Amino acid sequence: MAFVRYYVGDVVKMKKAHPCGSDEWEVRRIGVDFSIVCNGCGHQVMIARPKFEKAVKKLVSRLPENMDTTANKE
Repeated sequence: MAFVRYYVGDVVKMKKAHPCGSDEWEVRRIGVDFSIVCNGCGHQVMIARPKFEKAVKKLVSRLPENMDTTANKE
């Protein structure tokens, strides 16, 4: 399985839906734990990295400044 790098501002689709009905979340903080916010109701959750990576179904959108990771490396 390929390694996926997540950035603050990414919107991800989770395997299971939140009780409000939305399954899309915005990443607010990354590290050992992730802070994510539901795009449906605004509920904020802290989740451990392994649990987050297992629960993510796909990356929905990414901010334009995070699209090219090779720029600004020099």
